[in-house]
Amino acid sequence: MVKKVILNRSGTDKIRSLNPWIYHNEIKKVSGVVEKGDVVYLYSPEGELLGTGYINPESKISVRVLAFFKKVNPDMDFVKDRVSRAFTKRIKILDRSDAIRIVHSEADGLPGLIVDMYGKYLSIQVNTAGMERLREYVIDALVKILDPEGIIERSDERSREKEGLQTENKIIYGKVPESIIINENNVRFYVHLEKGQKTGFYLDQRINRYIVSNYIKKGDQVLDLFSNSGGFGIYAGVKGAGDITFVDISRNVKPLIEKNCELNNIKRYTIYRENVFKFLTKVSRTEKKYDLIVLDPPSFAKNKHEAKDALRGFKFLVSKSLEILREGGLLAVFSCSYHISMEDLKKITLDVSKNLKYSLEIVKHLFQDEDHPYLLNIPASLYLKGLLIRKNEN
Repeated sequence: MVKKVILNRSGTDKIRSLNPWIYHNEIKKVSGVVEKGDVVYLYSPEGELLGTGYINPESKISVRVLAFFKKVNPDMDFVKDRVSRAFTKRIKILDRSDAIRIVHSEADGLPGLIVDMYGKYLSIQVNTAGMERLREYVIDALVKILDPEGIIERSDERSREKEGLQTENKIIYGKVPESIIINENNVRFYVHLEKGQKTGFYLDQRINRYIVSNYIKKGDQVLDLFSNSGGFGIYAGVKGAGDITFVDISRNVKPLIEKNCELNNIKRYTIYRENVFKFLTKVSRTEKKYDLIVLDPPSFAKNKHEAKDALRGFKFLVSKSLEILREGGLLAVFSCSYHISMEDLKKITLDVSKNLKYSLEIVKHLFQDEDHPYLLNIPASLYLKGLLIRKNEN
């Protein structure tokens, strides 16, 4: 029997604004004993049906909504319909890439589920107890709709720990090769689905790699900071950059960047395995200048309490980058944390502009690509923000 959860006024207002996350302090009463992953019906204090979700008393987010203002049965047909609708929305992206995100959690009505497609293979994350209950339906739906040759699970260990779940990353269907080649806007990349970042590749930056590369002029000197597998730098090389410098602290990225450069016939590049903060400090003491610098760091602020330190880090990075950027050159700076806003990035840039006495022009506002949807009703779904900035001549 499906249990009832009565929300308080705050929780009720949140549901009426179509926000799918309910915290413990937004629940007034739960009928009976519930276990993590149980399906529940949500009601207002007055008895109005607010929707269907799944509950986890062990999680900070106690209830995640599956459907608003109606009762649903999250069975095979339900999951298959949600996956099918999510895929249909994204079909046009296949014109520019064979690697796309198929399911983006709450934004596609399947909270706790991430599905990325890399050609004939899928990489998935099952990050919540409620979605864990639906695991078999998810895999069956993916096989029937997408007909993959293999599926690998790369569930987020931190997310599952918060849900009281253990993590086991492995191939769960068919076969998945050690590496595959994807095509993105006629630029090719090797992807290691088993050992790569998250589900394999930062697909959310696809549109930004393309936009930024369109400003490359033949012979430009490019600096790709926090380069990972070299996405921005590789695009720049394909567009005619004269020399590319990749910087990343990870011990695993050098051979992958080398393979990606070879794959795209890029000859002039240098790779530094180094802390980016130290690298910028060192280079700022030299005469070296760049025409394009890309700052794409990992999430400095995983919660609001870390935001203050993160902003200090960004200010240092932006300041040092502008010091080694040629006049007329471009800086692309990104934050992948919801807790660092677009306005935060602008304020940091303005403060640096005043300190260094540079006139800065915002050329583009940059966001995650469309297969990572931003729903107005879910503020946290807008997580990737960026600015493309020109350093004007004084």
